Amino acid sequence: MSGDEETSGTEPQASAREIRLERVYEILVVLPAVLGIGFAFARSAPQITPQQAWELSLWIAIVAVVELIPVPVWRGTQISMGFPLLMVVAFLYPPSAAALAAFLAASDPRELRREVNFLRALFNRCQVSLAVWAASGVFQALASVRGTEALQLVLAATLAAVVDYCVNFGLVTIVASLHYHMPPFRVVRELRIGRLTEFLVSYLGLAGFGLILAKFFVIPGVGFWSVPVCVLPLLLARQMFFRSKALEEAHKELQDREQVLRALSNRMAEERQDERAQIAAFLHDDLAQLLFKLSLQVDIARRHLAAGKLAETEKTLEDIKETKAKTSDRIRALIRDLHRSPLGRAGLAEALQSFIAETGRDAEVTFRTDIDEVPLPPPIALLLYHIAREGVMNALKHADPSNVWLTVKQDGDAVEMVLRDDGHGFDPQAPAPEGHYGLTMMRERALVGGGTFALASAAGAGTTITVRFPTSWLQEGESGQVQTGESPSDAFPGTPPDRTGQQHQESVVA
Repeated sequence: MSGDEETSGTEPQASAREIRLERVYEILVVLPAVLGIGFAFARSAPQITPQQAWELSLWIAIVAVVELIPVPVWRGTQISMGFPLLMVVAFLYPPSAAALAAFLAASDPRELRREVNFLRALFNRCQVSLAVWAASGVFQALASVRGTEALQLVLAATLAAVVDYCVNFGLVTIVASLHYHMPPFRVVRELRIGRLTEFLVSYLGLAGFGLILAKFFVIPGVGFWSVPVCVLPLLLARQMFFRSKALEEAHKELQDREQVLRALSNRMAEERQDERAQIAAFLHDDLAQLLFKLSLQVDIARRHLAAGKLAETEKTLEDIKETKAKTSDRIRALIRDLHRSPLGRAGLAEALQSFIAETGRDAEVTFRTDIDEVPLPPPIALLLYHIAREGVMNALKHADPSNVWLTVKQDGDAVEMVLRDDGHGFDPQAPAPEGHYGLTMMRERALVGGGTFALASAAGAGTTITVRFPTSWLQEGESGQVQTGESPSDAFPGTPPDRTGQQHQESVVA
């Protein structure tokens, strides 16, 4: 489906200069459009018959109702369902009358909900009416619905649709580029649905549909009975579009998950490589030397025993026992290091405090922490640690903050971690830069543990990440064995929460 795009009313945080540019552009479109359409209609009004005026009133009402069910496409931009109906108006009536009808009929449910300001609402209506005005002027100059041959009608309708597309898409692209601070070519790629050829074919197909409806409309005795023939298929097509869009979003989400899994797999491979290097270094530097020393001591003991030096043999055997104990201790230490969690024995709170203290020594950022010691299963605590670590590193790399706040609290039956910074911020709806999966990995870690992940940010307003995990998914049985429920996080066994004896920690690391 395609039609007349309308820009969003959502206002991202932007500089005063950028907002002024956007407002100036909207005014430069609205004022000439309103004055031009009003002046042109006033000149052509005597030529409009009472019958045409009545028909135009009905078309305005019908299109206004249809426009109340738009199709959302990208970041608040919407596709108008009334496009083929507006094409009918453009084909049947003088250009100025068609433009005025489009201006009055271009209703938007966001206007009723006061989600768009007055100037933006006027701009949305004007860009639709200008596109219809241009399309009607082209069609009326080349053909007439009541007397032109079919081939000429099709060519005129096709050219009118192309003109409508260019005017509408051009106006929306410029204002979206100013609104979202993106290059126009990127806006075009984002606004486009599917491949360009598919989009244009759909657009031209709807224009052809409008031409057929216009031909039926001028047949005596048919008139407005032809409108349901157009509107009902449009409603069905709208439902099909939503299904197709949902499948496309699911496919995109699956691709993102595959990228995350690939990144996690690469990290696991790197960790395995580090473990191999650690084992190799231990075998070369520690274990090999101890075994060589042990071999020498065995040879010395054998020589002492052969020479009958029992006292020296006994001392060498004591040395062998000491070397063997040292070797065993080194092997146990290696095994302990390989199995050790970043949390250590002290738990999540101390691990986060240590990480913040270590990071704060090398960063010109003030860290403010308020972390409760909440009893959690080790896997969930480890997930929270990695999410916090990833979020802090992302803020330091990309946001250039002056302050970073990290809180971990027990909130009712859940543990909540909030990571906030006062850095540059960003638009959460914008596509992530190529190769950057930090936010996606944090979200995946939260979801895999049965938790929730929320992100709030805006340009110049910092970023807030909120992660919540339930603390009651595990229950302690009477026998002391852990009993698991049926929640998605049952894969992480552990101990039940204890709401007593919480340790409250506050620190500021400059």
